[in-house]
Amino acid sequence: MMTRVHAALFWLLPLLVSCRGVPTHPMLTPSEASPVTDYSSFEQYVAKTEQLLTRHRYFLTSDTQTEITANLPFERSADKVLQPTRGVLLIHGLGDSPWSFVDIAESLSQHGFLVRTLLLSGHGTRPADMLVADHDSWQQEVHRQVALLKADVGEVYLGGFSTGGNLAYLEAAADPVIKGLMLFSPGFESGQSLARFAPLLSRFTPWLFVPNPDRLTNYTRYASMPTNGFSQYYKTSTKAMSSLSREKFRRPVFIALSEHDSVLDSAEIQRLFVENFTHPQSRLIWFGTSPPGLADERTLYIDSKLPSLRISNMSHMGILFSPDNPYYGINGSERICHNGQELEGASDYCRSGGEVWYSAWGHNESGKVHARLTLNPYFKTMMKEVRSTFTF
Repeated sequence: MMTRVHAALFWLLPLLVSCRGVPTHPMLTPSEASPVTDYSSFEQYVAKTEQLLTRHRYFLTSDTQTEITANLPFERSADKVLQPTRGVLLIHGLGDSPWSFVDIAESLSQHGFLVRTLLLSGHGTRPADMLVADHDSWQQEVHRQVALLKADVGEVYLGGFSTGGNLAYLEAAADPVIKGLMLFSPGFESGQSLARFAPLLSRFTPWLFVPNPDRLTNYTRYASMPTNGFSQYYKTSTKAMSSLSREKFRRPVFIALSEHDSVLDSAEIQRLFVENFTHPQSRLIWFGTSPPGLADERTLYIDSKLPSLRISNMSHMGILFSPDNPYYGINGSERICHNGQELEGASDYCRSGGEVWYSAWGHNESGKVHARLTLNPYFKTMMKEVRSTFTF
């Protein structure tokens, strides 16, 4: 999912600038990439996706191979001799990439899972390719990868981040063979009250937030998103909520959620967990500065304020990454300074290497500059709870 900077502009700017032009730049011009469909194995799928990225990606750095690797679907398995009996397909969020799951995949593979990721069409190449992305195609891509995984393992699980959480749930709801779900900041309910207008606005305003492409270095996710991307997210959300309103989900589910998530309606998603995900082994981790509103013995509350690491609260994306992650961790090379702050000069101070605190998008405290929190200080605890949910 994208951050609240995009969301705020998304709802306000169309009223004023629906006919404005978009700067000419290769990143903002659609490539001729077509979704990878002609494959019969996961290995073949990865190889053809690599060809697609090599040919059509707009590279942000001179290290093209690192960028391709970050956006390439991957497989992890700790045992290269014996075939694992359990497998999980992990599905990234809107504007993100398979890199979202590098740490979670490593942890799951070390505990006996065959772990696979995929690259949803429109992603990995350039933001302009999201102009023609379609959530139905995403669901078909997930379904096909599930079929491949079923051929290799006896038990299949699904996991997802944000929009990917919606896609994982929809596939599992339609397929009783899926053993359970691992959901990280699942995008069931948007935190934006006007989200229902996304499909309509996408017809009139293709772009809302267009950063200077020459200043971008983060190669693991898109920094801008066509309105069609928000529209497709919203459609996955409405499908998931409609399905949950008709039938409860009775298989084990793990959910990690931040009270201060700038993208989602966390309170509503916590209610869904309590009322609609009914398996007694299901587990919710609530990262917050106050306990969740509804009492449920299956919920673990973790205070996300951690002054020793200058962390004010947990972000939407931070849940995913270990403190040891070389890109997003404590000593990581990437710092997200554009964080919706009111303090004048905050972003420039952050980019210059000044001492900052870390938080969800839009968090403000007097006298503090906040960058985006891109790590989970309780990552090991979270993965222990995942293992407890599914007894492995």
